Amino acid sequence: MRNNIVHSGAGELTYEIREIVSIAEKFEKLDVEIFWENIGDPVAKGEKIPLWIKEIVKKEIDSDKSFAYCPTKGLLETREFLAKKCNSNGGAKITADDIIFFNGLGDAISKIYTYLNAESRIIGPSPAYSTHSSAEAAHAGSPHITYNLLPEMNWLPDINDLRNKVHYNPAISGILIINPDNPTGMIYPRRVLQEIVKIAEEHDLFIISDEIYANIIYGSEKTARLSNIINGVPAIAMKGISKELPWPGSRCGWIEIYNKDKDAVFARYIKTLLDAKMLEVCSTTLPQSVIPEIMSDPRYEKHLKERNDEYRRRAETAYKIFQSVDGVEAPKPSGAFYISAVFKNNALNNGQKLKIENEKAREFV
Repeated sequence: MRNNIVHSGAGELTYEIREIVSIAEKFEKLDVEIFWENIGDPVAKGEKIPLWIKEIVKKEIDSDKSFAYCPTKGLLETREFLAKKCNSNGGAKITADDIIFFNGLGDAISKIYTYLNAESRIIGPSPAYSTHSSAEAAHAGSPHITYNLLPEMNWLPDINDLRNKVHYNPAISGILIINPDNPTGMIYPRRVLQEIVKIAEEHDLFIISDEIYANIIYGSEKTARLSNIINGVPAIAMKGISKELPWPGSRCGWIEIYNKDKDAVFARYIKTLLDAKMLEVCSTTLPQSVIPEIMSDPRYEKHLKERNDEYRRRAETAYKIFQSVDGVEAPKPSGAFYISAVFKNNALNNGQKLKIENEKAREFV
């Protein structure tokens, strides 16, 4: 090419959870048996969508409006419903104008980082969720900045680590929370969230809280929505229906914006996100249109409880299995679909090897 057309952050676009699939496919061709799992898709894992939810969707399809464009921010009726739902929980007060729909939270994540000033950084948790960490790193053209989650403390964040990194790195403009966390299954207790809000207040930062798993909580620890503890700090909460209905193929997520009026720079940044959405016209109409009826149905809470009870049983099973393995630490998850296991310090050394019986696989390795 006459000019270098490659983005400066192209090397940071990695997604190990998906990239490992191509490696596994090569092993499969070498006659190595692969046990295929999935990446956060409960439908692919065999979950059945309740018939009453399907009936609501089928009924909505009969309306020609479900095939049309919707307003750039999303359907007004749905945004009003979600704003009222948020306000009923106390804390930050929002209106329909503080909600913007996207084609799934992947779309929202991409835009949130793409339209940040290139010199502004968002610090996020480690272990990291690749969609956030890669998008943030790519926007800045350098590795994602993280604060530590500690396995010996049930994956709770190291608040001192976060505070020090924010204090000594003036480029950090925001803090990312994933609550419940992907990939650890940890939830942020209210007291920890309040500490993070305090750090944001002290350093004039904004907060992003990915709450896609907010209704998939089954542990004993209590948490809070960001809206309940945000005080006057500018913030974005990310929500959707992909995990809890579950309907990942809907590509339907939204952001709730808190305290936009408290900071002129933050307000201008939010306007940039909306301007970027205008270029796309709108997000998918059909899934937006059924949200109020599904979520206000008395069967919805029962649906969520039954799923959480099942995930509690699965989490307990996985936890017991890992407890029996020497040298491995795997705290019991409290939410989302995941459990993270790590080797304990000094469990491994440079002299250990795994024997590979398959000669072709050994050569490939």
